[in-house]
Amino acid sequence: MAGYRKLNRRSDQRKAMLRDLVTHLIIHERIQTTETKAKEVSRLIDKMITLGKKNTLSSRRQAAETVRFLKTEDNQNALQKLFDDIAPRFKERNGGYTRIMKLGPRRGDATEMAIIEFVE
Repeated sequence: MAGYRKLNRRSDQRKAMLRDLVTHLIIHERIQTTETKAKEVSRLIDKMITLGKKNTLSSRRQAAETVRFLKTEDNQNALQKLFDDIAPRFKERNGGYTRIMKLGPRRGDATEMAIIEFVE
């Protein structure tokens, strides 16, 4: 059994999509997506926050492999926001940094939708 969901995509497409979702979750701190994608993003974002809590050069380089360099509203990029704003919020917490709230089926194809956001 594989350790991840395939999401009906080739590996390069799946990796790109998950990188985009992780980056947008860091920038907007709340995104709406399908339930299965939200569960996969939750696994990745927990790893990114754990790297952010270490805050070493090595952890920044490892996180930079996943997080894209998109600008936020306050003129930071997503990686800076992860290490400077988001990771310090969870210094005392040992995992479980995100929450997934189910929204119900999507109108077009009845796919279960969900909102994923950071726990405050």
